[in-house]
Amino acid sequence: MSTEQLPYFFESLLTQQKGAFTLSEATSKHCVQVLRMTEGEQLQLTNGHGLLATARLTMAHKKHSQVAITDTEAFAPPASNITIAIAPTKNIGRIEWLLEKLTEIGISRIILMSTERTERTAIKQDRLEQILIAAMLQSRQVFLPELKGLLKFGAVIAESKGFTHRWIAHCLENGPKQSINQASDHQSHIILIGPEGDFSAAEIDQALAAENQFEPVTLGETRLRTETAGLVAGVLLKMGGAK
Repeated sequence: MSTEQLPYFFESLLTQQKGAFTLSEATSKHCVQVLRMTEGEQLQLTNGHGLLATARLTMAHKKHSQVAITDTEAFAPPASNITIAIAPTKNIGRIEWLLEKLTEIGISRIILMSTERTERTAIKQDRLEQILIAAMLQSRQVFLPELKGLLKFGAVIAESKGFTHRWIAHCLENGPKQSINQASDHQSHIILIGPEGDFSAAEIDQALAAENQFEPVTLGETRLRTETAGLVAGVLLKMGGAK
């Protein structure tokens, strides 16, 4: 069996050390009770920070299985560092779908943002993080996106000071907007995506103010739903800009 066909699990405590390692209860249960794995079978593990390990099951137990790690490989972070800051929709299922897709295409960081017109005032962080983990494993990646939220709009603006490129996508027709180009390697990029009612005029002015240095961008010729805009922005930044 090729390594790409081996069962693949997330273990946050995984290190580069080879030898004995005890699996978490969640991974143990899935190995033993769902996949019916037996001692001697191989699997792969990641810590979500670029580490990939190949291991062999040495003790099958539904709560604390043990493996012998036989090989590890550390991968360099993606060359482009991309953050999508987006206001969560009232229907959280639409944002859950977006988180899954942004993970699959390799976005580095996702911020859920509270704006003047954001209808959702609370999120279930643990549930959303599990969605990210599942998407990372499904797409066999070794980097788990960082998830932050809910952060107020002003806090996101303040956090953006260190980014090389800062963009805001809004619907207000108040001047020219540039197209997004593919994110440059070894630089940091953040784009703000507003709620279903768009950013307020005051929020747009705040982002575009000289001290904050956000630039207005277009995501195409049609008006997009919030989660669609988030995905389009991610794809354009990862794979090339719209002309």
